[in-house]
Amino acid sequence: MPIHMNKEIVKLKKKILQLCAMVEENVRKAVDSVVNRDIDEAKLVNEQDIAVDQMEIEIEEECLKILALHQPVANDLRYVIACLKMNNDLERIADLSANIARRTISVAEYPNEDIPLDFYPMMDKTQAMLKKTLDAMIDMDPELAHEVMVQDDEIDEFNRQMHLEVHRLIKDNPEKAEFFIHLLSVSKQLERIGDYATNIAEDVIYMVRGEIVRHQGKPEK
Repeated sequence: MPIHMNKEIVKLKKKILQLCAMVEENVRKAVDSVVNRDIDEAKLVNEQDIAVDQMEIEIEEECLKILALHQPVANDLRYVIACLKMNNDLERIADLSANIARRTISVAEYPNEDIPLDFYPMMDKTQAMLKKTLDAMIDMDPELAHEVMVQDDEIDEFNRQMHLEVHRLIKDNPEKAEFFIHLLSVSKQLERIGDYATNIAEDVIYMVRGEIVRHQGKPEK
């Protein structure tokens, strides 16, 4: 790899890792803001989302510059293309975190209502997926990326259970239906974050092996 392109690739990798860390932190802060009805923390999540948007633009420009100036081939080309796709997915995860945070205002309108759903197991699993995805990218480890894809089923199951529980709660307390639906939205956003983490894991496999594994069904455990 030419020296100049190597420097650009290293710079790109650092920016992607920084973006991953920002996004991962936003997920937890967003859920915390809802559970604690903390509007100030929700505002911080939305401010961080703006910073993520700016970094996404910077990373895209870095990728396009490498493609235009250095015309990478083979592994280097796959790496830059995968970074472009990951960059977009990470920005969307940040958007979903901001969506969760915005639910804080709605939930705060019910200060006397206990929150009957425990989001933390689902959030912990989602964050673990994001971290494992990041580790797979750093270590160029397709097997670790495969584990992330398998874990998406667990996130989906959490979301299904949340749906069932909210359906029961609404049936028993129809006057609180709006409150429960706001809470259910948190689960839905976390489920979508899991989907994007899976997309990134697929990109890691493409980056390392050159295999396109999308649309091949769920991998076996």
